[in-house]
Amino acid sequence: MTRIVKLGILTPSSNTSLEPLTQAIISSLPSVSVHFSRFNVLKISLDQDGLQQFQNDKLVAAAQLLADAEVDMIGWSGTSSGWLGFEADEKLCADITAATGIPATTSVLALNKALREFGVQDLGLVTPYTDDVQEAIIKTYGTIGVDCGKERHLRISKNSTFATIDEPTLDGMVKEVADMKVQAITTFCTNLKAAQRVSHWEKEHDLPVFDTVITVIWEMLRACEVDMTPLESSWGKLFAKK
Repeated sequence: MTRIVKLGILTPSSNTSLEPLTQAIISSLPSVSVHFSRFNVLKISLDQDGLQQFQNDKLVAAAQLLADAEVDMIGWSGTSSGWLGFEADEKLCADITAATGIPATTSVLALNKALREFGVQDLGLVTPYTDDVQEAIIKTYGTIGVDCGKERHLRISKNSTFATIDEPTLDGMVKEVADMKVQAITTFCTNLKAAQRVSHWEKEHDLPVFDTVITVIWEMLRACEVDMTPLESSWGKLFAKK
């Protein structure tokens, strides 16, 4: 019997994009299944209510439900450490593993690995977020020597609204940032319907595009030693990095 690699994904409660996108990404990998657990997230903001949504106890409780399914790895498909600081994700992964015995990663930690492996220091930043959240992300990336100052954002805070942003809007934002002559671009929000456009954007603008729904899946598949070759042509250059 072929062993099925089971991936567990932590999902913001109001996110309606990452689950279908993640399922689509792994659909060509018959030896992989993906499973989701939700916790409350309604908005992305720097006020107290917004920040408290990402307390580790809430994410760890959701991770423990995934542990019941005996998943091989747990991934936080979210970008909160972009404004909370990367140490927030590092601690989250440690807390999840301590509580479940299962290795963990996140969209942002995986993105940072991709940036190192591709040698990216000038990163175009595309998000739906508000001015202050965008500024916080730029500041956080500055701490690891990555310049995200070439950016576009939409000044939206309601998480469920991010999923309504259409492809022409995203195409325009990516083009504007690509025209600023960056080394790579990230679509930095897991409730954007962006992953399916990555391969198109890479061909159109001749640079790598790292979507945060994709980054966490890439890191989990790599850690679980899954052959990612079937994903390269449809989902972007990152899956060629073994």
